[in-house]
Amino acid sequence: MSYQCRGATDEMESSEDRGELTAGSETVVGLMRGEVRLAEHHPAWARLASDSCQEVIEAAGGIIIDAQHVGSTAVPGLVAKPILDIAALVFGPADVQQLIPLLESAGFTYRGDGGDDGGHLFVRESSPDVKTVHLHVVAKDDPQWEEYLLFRGLLREDPRIRQRYGDLKAQLAERFPHDRESYTSSKCEFIRGVLDATKGSTHE
Repeated sequence: MSYQCRGATDEMESSEDRGELTAGSETVVGLMRGEVRLAEHHPAWARLASDSCQEVIEAAGGIIIDAQHVGSTAVPGLVAKPILDIAALVFGPADVQQLIPLLESAGFTYRGDGGDDGGHLFVRESSPDVKTVHLHVVAKDDPQWEEYLLFRGLLREDPRIRQRYGDLKAQLAERFPHDRESYTSSKCEFIRGVLDATKGSTHE
C-alpha cells in the first residue's frame, strides 16, 4: 500500500514557465522520475499542499468529497522526498472516469489504478519527468483512505515511530538512490506493521 490539506510565507509562488513549486527563489517541490532524494521538512509544503487540495476539489466539480495532505511531506520533523502526496476521496470507482478529464484540465496526468497499492494515481509535473504532486484517489469504501490518515496521525503524534520511519527512509534512500520502486516497496513491511499493531490495540 502507498502512503502518503491542510502553512509558508507570502513569498511562495508557482513558477509559470516551468510550473515549479517555489518559496521565494527556492524550489521546494520537484523530483526527477526514478530518483530517490530526501529533504528535511520544509514549512512551505503545508501551504503548497493545501493549495493543491483546494485546486483539485474545485476542478472536480463536487465529485471529490475530501482531499488531504498525506505522506511524509505532511509530517513536520520527518525527512521526505520533495513530492507532495494528496489523498482524495470519492463515493465510488465510477467517479474516477468522470474525474480524468476534469483533473487533466488542472494539469494532472492519469497514471492508472494501483488498486490496493495507493488507489488511482494522478501526477503533476513541473517539466517532463519532474514530479511535484502525486494525487491518490480512493473510493469511500476503500480502507486505504482511513489508513492514509491513520498513518499520518501516528507519524505526527509519536516521535518514536517518526524516528524509526525516518531512519528507515534514510537507509533505503542510500541503498536505492535511483530505484524508487524498490525504495517504496521496502517501506511496506514497516508501514503495514505499524498500522496492524495500532488497529489491533484499538480492538483489545
